[in-house]
Amino acid sequence: MRAIPGSPGTLTSLFLRIMQCVFAAGSIASMSTTSNFFNFTAFCYLIASMGLQVVWSFALAILDGIALVKKKVLHNPVLVSLYVVGDWVTALLSLAAASSSGGIAVLYFNDLGSCGLGEECQKYQLAVALAFLGWVAVSISSLIMLWLFVAG
Repeated sequence: MRAIPGSPGTLTSLFLRIMQCVFAAGSIASMSTTSNFFNFTAFCYLIASMGLQVVWSFALAILDGIALVKKKVLHNPVLVSLYVVGDWVTALLSLAAASSSGGIAVLYFNDLGSCGLGEECQKYQLAVALAFLGWVAVSISSLIMLWLFVAG
């Protein structure tokens, strides 16, 4: 099978994995630099979900980097099925965490007008925005992996 962009072991896949890791790490950093995030369960869930995303994306970025150095495209059916399951699980968790945190941010800080925290509100919003960007990157990867799995 020909190496399509985004398949494991390609430069596109490495780029997507690095972007997933960067967006998730940025979301964690933005959220954890606030002093009151632990008062909201959705924000704690966001940090846990993004932590899983960082670990998963970093491990696969290393695997993609090794495959690029050795000039191999990873199309093993077992490996692709592992990628599919892992990507879909992390994509669903990331979407759920970003959506719930976004809902809390809108409810408390815009609708109720109770954002007297100033800079912390901006950090919460930045963390949610980065989480959604991370979800976009992982959803692209998960769709490519599903397509490879079905075509394989």
